[in-house]
Amino acid sequence: MNPDLSVTIGPMTLERPAMLASGILGISLEVFGRLYKNGAGAVVSKSLSREPWEGYPNPTIVGIKGGYLNAVGLSNPGAPYFAKMISQNKEVPIIVSLVGSIEDDFEFMIKQFENVKVIGYELNLSCPHVEKVGLEVGDDPNLVTKIVKRAKSVTKVPVIAKVGLGTTNYLDTVGAALEGGADAITAINTIRAMGIDVETQRPLLSHKIGGLSGTAIRPVAVRCVYEIASKYGVPVIGCGGVSNWEDAVEFILAGASAVQVGSAIGDGWIDVFSQINDGVSNYMKRKGYTKISEMVGLARNY
Repeated sequence: MNPDLSVTIGPMTLERPAMLASGILGISLEVFGRLYKNGAGAVVSKSLSREPWEGYPNPTIVGIKGGYLNAVGLSNPGAPYFAKMISQNKEVPIIVSLVGSIEDDFEFMIKQFENVKVIGYELNLSCPHVEKVGLEVGDDPNLVTKIVKRAKSVTKVPVIAKVGLGTTNYLDTVGAALEGGADAITAINTIRAMGIDVETQRPLLSHKIGGLSGTAIRPVAVRCVYEIASKYGVPVIGCGGVSNWEDAVEFILAGASAVQVGSAIGDGWIDVFSQINDGVSNYMKRKGYTKISEMVGLARNY
């Protein structure tokens, strides 16, 4: 009998443990369907704003040793447009990522999806390279609590807070989100970083400062998941450098109920999800586990 790969994240249940992270392939319902059929447990949209955002000029994404630097600038078509785009969705588990600067922004955006099939909202409180949103919001615990509380007041769909590493202790941001009623935490976002071309002597990105993603940040992300789960006992979604089944299991052992995959899509395309599922299943058979929940947080026993 094959192990059960379904996972429970607060009030959400997914058939499989790995989902698409926000910002990767995140605006096409057709692509969402392909990802789901190829093994993704859910897909998280690009972060959507109240109005369309153009983002930064190229270059916005650069490959480096161990991962990627990106400063796309949260380019997106806006929440109202995206809600219409996925209005015919019947099958794919979609989590909508939202970014804004005040409570009213999030209330307005959530209301656009009232009659659309979505399974959750992920509040982006941690983008490291756009002013007045993301980390600037996440670094203000009082504002975080207000935003999450407002979001929870206008929807019965689960609300997830995505945190990152800013100037405030990220554990305080987590605590503030939970005080507001967050159902789960995604940890972490990209880490504020920079690269310079030594030949041209120019920054690699047009915005100069961007976010670092990929395998280089995985140990940091694992540490954060471990600390969040240890301190708060809240459902956590691990994000940052997941590229294979071993990475997924590592996050689960640290305390994650599920994981998100982003940069690895650039290397292994959508086959990465089926590879993770097969690898996790074989690991569970070898270790004698029947459910993923039996593995969550086991590393915290030592």
